[in-house]
Amino acid sequence: MRYWGYLAGKLAAATLVIYLTGRALAAALPDAPPMLQYARHRFGADLSYTIVLFAFGVLSAGVLWTICIDHRYRCRTCLRRLRMPIATGSWTHVLLSRPRTEYICPYGHGTLKVEELQITGHAEPDWQPNEDIWKELQKK
Repeated sequence: MRYWGYLAGKLAAATLVIYLTGRALAAALPDAPPMLQYARHRFGADLSYTIVLFAFGVLSAGVLWTICIDHRYRCRTCLRRLRMPIATGSWTHVLLSRPRTEYICPYGHGTLKVEELQITGHAEPDWQPNEDIWKELQKK
């Protein structure tokens, strides 16, 4: 639950920043030229206004996409970034052992396996929580 709450918090904060930036951008843009005073919409009629809105939309989508990608590579338990990528499998033996990258939580909470080659369509990353990996070391 904490994992999804963190994502919702990041998305809410980013949405607020994007909204306030859009409002500031709208206030900072100059008024319409005299020939467009009576146009219904400036978008599509005023080239500079259209380019600014297009760039703002692309940057906003990029920020939201970056948040989602960042969140995918976080531990589901402690929310730290996953580390130590290990390439497994083989590109020459795709049918026997498909290539993938494995990431691990620095505190041993679990591993994330990301398929590098997706033959049958989009494959979601596979999160596997670990048991207490320190239990083995504490027995001795």
